[in-house]
Amino acid sequence: MAEQQEPQWYVVHTYSGYENKVKANLEKSVENNGMQDLIYEVKIPVEEAVEIKNNKRRTVQRKLLPGYVMVRMIMTNESWYLVRNTRGVTGFVGPGSKPTPLSQTDFASIGENRTATRIDIEVGDEVRILTGLFENFTGRVVEIDSIGKKVRVMVPMLKRETSVDLEYDEVVRETP
Repeated sequence: MAEQQEPQWYVVHTYSGYENKVKANLEKSVENNGMQDLIYEVKIPVEEAVEIKNNKRRTVQRKLLPGYVMVRMIMTNESWYLVRNTRGVTGFVGPGSKPTPLSQTDFASIGENRTATRIDIEVGDEVRILTGLFENFTGRVVEIDSIGKKVRVMVPMLKRETSVDLEYDEVVRETP
């Protein structure tokens, strides 16, 4: 295996659900074998996700690439062997037994900070508006924009329905 001098990011395939265990085992093996000069960092790409369920907001961490761990390392026979023989690792991502490093743009797109929001409101649900001009009004959800994190609510007012665009956290589902 040709040795390189600059550390690069590689993707390692693991058993699904063992990402944290592989990260801990690999970090311990690097420390025990004194290979900090070859293997610099082990990372599990995660995103912050805001879930709104039963009108309660909570933040959870969700794995972006379940079953994969990223390793920043200088690829040598020794470093390849150490990573490949870590408990829970099934192999490197790349053709055959030749690991392929991530390009800077691929790494940046995986590593960028993202926050996802999930709500338990669906089109057709009755919601109560919490803030603004229509505070305490109730209406029916007609559209959910997951990219803009907005909901469109039809509010009955003066014998007609008025369309109101609101943020996810400005409405709560009315319980029947």
